[in-house]
Amino acid sequence: MIDREQVRKVAHLARLELSAAEEETFTTQLNGILDYFEQLSELDVTNIEPTFRAIDASNITREDILETHGDREAILQSAPDRDGEFFKVPQIIATD
Repeated sequence: MIDREQVRKVAHLARLELSAAEEETFTTQLNGILDYFEQLSELDVTNIEPTFRAIDASNITREDILETHGDREAILQSAPDRDGEFFKVPQIIATD
């Protein structure tokens, strides 16, 4: 069972400011979730094979195929800023 003090501690660790009403709401909701997991733990799963999906799925990714995308100049014209044949983007790494 989770109490309000534990909810406050988790909120503090997550840098969340919760009102007293939110603390009460989250305490109730988290206890409901834990109760549900407690119900699930009562199920007999001895003959159930572990899985990471609820349904069978295979080959769900497409093959990585290199494709050309037409007119380079038309693509570069849509860029907010460019330098010759290249997109120009803001610097994100310091050079000092």
